[in-house]
Amino acid sequence: MTNDPRKARLAELVKELAVIHEKVTLASGLESDFYVDMRRATLHHEAAPLIGHVMLDLLEDNGLAPDDFDAVGGLTMGADPVATAILHAAASRGLSTDAFVVRKAAKDHGMKRQIEGPSVEGRRVIVLEDTSTTGGSPLEAAAALEAAGAIIEAVAVVVDRDTGAKERIEVAGYKYLFALGLSDIGLA
Repeated sequence: MTNDPRKARLAELVKELAVIHEKVTLASGLESDFYVDMRRATLHHEAAPLIGHVMLDLLEDNGLAPDDFDAVGGLTMGADPVATAILHAAASRGLSTDAFVVRKAAKDHGMKRQIEGPSVEGRRVIVLEDTSTTGGSPLEAAAALEAAGAIIEAVAVVVDRDTGAKERIEVAGYKYLFALGLSDIGLA
């Protein structure tokens, strides 16, 4: 698996907290014999801080040092706690990394924004997701971000289900990174 103690502990927590063995229909419409309910991990007192640090390490290990991007976020709701975890982990390391939230559609009142948080225009961003099956949510977020003038450096997910997201996102022209694969959480 890994000799990184934070990543190893995160894998244990995801396996313990988030892996559910039952037949489900995923957001993609695909059926699966298991579900990875990442909100059980991304909103957990021990797992959330680990997610922030593991994801920052993942980015850095793949050539995206803190100076290579300005903000992180993705489609609400799966990406929201991941972005917040990274924001806090970055701050604990003395880094200036902002977070943002991409709505499925712009609000029809107030400022009528689709992307909440600091402006992403002209900024280098990392698109996030908690777990990815087909890559639909990160690609939807990427389209909104590019329309808002953001520069996408990569798509990074906590858990990759190994069901085509990587290939679909790379075909769209984005670097795809994931912290944990199915084997890391006992599903392969």
